[in-house]
Amino acid sequence: MPRISQLYFKTAILFLIIGILMGVNMAISQDHTVIGAHAHCNLLGWVTMAIFGGYHALNPQKAETRLAMIQYYVYTAGIVLMVPSLYLMLQGNAAMEPIVALASVVTFVGVLLFAFIIFSSGKVVVTPSAPSYR
Repeated sequence: MPRISQLYFKTAILFLIIGILMGVNMAISQDHTVIGAHAHCNLLGWVTMAIFGGYHALNPQKAETRLAMIQYYVYTAGIVLMVPSLYLMLQGNAAMEPIVALASVVTFVGVLLFAFIIFSSGKVVVTPSAPSYR
């Protein structure tokens, strides 16, 4: 499996753990004001990163490009900045709003880079060979 796939899966599982901890905290406290940060952490951190990792695992030629690694760092930086700043903003810290906006733009740039990777030429999805039953 390509290195970038491993990075994506490892990063994704960290976001899943953080997202679950936020959910547990909301359940215990009965305060759901940070549900937006919880959702962003789980969907953009856990789910989307796992999908990115799976794509790269199926496309090792594209996974080995410099652009793929740049895209990983840009997208990850956006989410790492977005989740805590959104959490704090939803708790009432209005000063975090510009940081959330910046993080959203950085994350979107990461998505656009991933779209470029998908649409770029190169070997497409690796098809595993079917086992022979003869």
